[in-house]
Amino acid sequence: MQLKTLTLTRHAFGRHVDLVAGMHRLRGRVFKGRLDWDVTVSGDMEIDSFDAEDATYLLVVADGREVVGHVRLLPTLGPNMLADTFPFLVADGEVPCSPEIVESSRFCVDTSRVTDVTGSGTRRATTLLFAGILEWCLVHGQHTLATVTDTRMERILRRSGWPLQRLGAPRRIGATDAVAGLLPITQGHLSTFREETREAIRPAARHASLKLAA
Repeated sequence: MQLKTLTLTRHAFGRHVDLVAGMHRLRGRVFKGRLDWDVTVSGDMEIDSFDAEDATYLLVVADGREVVGHVRLLPTLGPNMLADTFPFLVADGEVPCSPEIVESSRFCVDTSRVTDVTGSGTRRATTLLFAGILEWCLVHGQHTLATVTDTRMERILRRSGWPLQRLGAPRRIGATDAVAGLLPITQGHLSTFREETREAIRPAARHASLKLAA
């Protein structure tokens, strides 16, 4: 299976309707179907209010146009999930808010379709998303990633050499132990993830060259 990363912004939605539908269907399968989170699904697509904001979407696509991985990036200066939905996960109440901090949310991979793993034992699509996040952040002057995740993903991040700096203790939300935290954005982490996925990322095909935004 051939995998590659793409970036997508709302300005390009009209020209890439298949990718937009694919990413929302993937979110529906993962967050409602597999994890049974309290999310809104219309038909088979998961969409929330933050999709109306100034978001950037990083996608992993397989064999051309099938979306098998997704993460959404939102500036912390505007509405975002940590500040507006999960502020209680931050122990001191100081929710990250900076032009140099971006939030990631709705991180998901279709584990039924993508089964190959890297040397660290992480699925290649997951590592591609990690690399895509780091590259996008470095290009756009972001030094820190804020996120709300679960303790399972926290373990994957630690095993991959990208440990989460917790902002508070985990809290039970539905069937998930959720935790908020920060991840440093460094060239070293990007180099590690690129090396792990070198067979899937062509050296000449950097993130900016795959951009689908207008």
